Amino acid sequence: MPAIVYIRFIRKITISPESVIKLKDIAHIANAGDYKERMLDTVIYRITKKDSNIVVLDCFSVFQQLMKLFPEHELQLIGAEQTIVHVQHAKKRTVWPLVILIWLLLFIGSAMTIMNFHFDVAMEPVQQQIHFLLTGERLVHPLWLQIPYSIGIGVGMILFFNHVFKKRLNEEPSPLEVEMHKYQRDMDVYVAYHENELEQQHVDRHS
Repeated sequence: MPAIVYIRFIRKITISPESVIKLKDIAHIANAGDYKERMLDTVIYRITKKDSNIVVLDCFSVFQQLMKLFPEHELQLIGAEQTIVHVQHAKKRTVWPLVILIWLLLFIGSAMTIMNFHFDVAMEPVQQQIHFLLTGERLVHPLWLQIPYSIGIGVGMILFFNHVFKKRLNEEPSPLEVEMHKYQRDMDVYVAYHENELEQQHVDRHS
């Protein structure tokens, strides 16, 4: 009876251009016995200049290679059906004028949003009325309310996004991180389909 080797693909990896991808780079295996090291060192794919930034390694193609080299083993897939390989080319230099311009646009846009919101809800008259109800005096600028309120907006944003610059306040993900995770997951599903050579061959045959 052939030994069953369990293979679990890593969903996503990042490598440099013209790298050689081995099984150990894209998957974990179990129950391979004495063949484990040989199996992990099996070359699965070579990145060439014609490859784009993303390569999808499908389990079907990987299993075909492994079954030729290790016919005495039965392969059992666990988890993901492919690995998305991101080819990381040399990073471009940071264009600081562009960074500063984007920062200014975001800063001005955020400030305008906050000011327009406070104008729409008539925040200043509300604070003046609260001051009058508590003290019995009319005051145009109740700073004892406005200053803590302004500080509270900043503190609230920090708590909401769970970050002070690069420092995380606790281990819980922020709402923005959750949304980014959902977006990345949808992108991975899209890429896994449209960059998969087997899927494209199937589409071409039926088009």
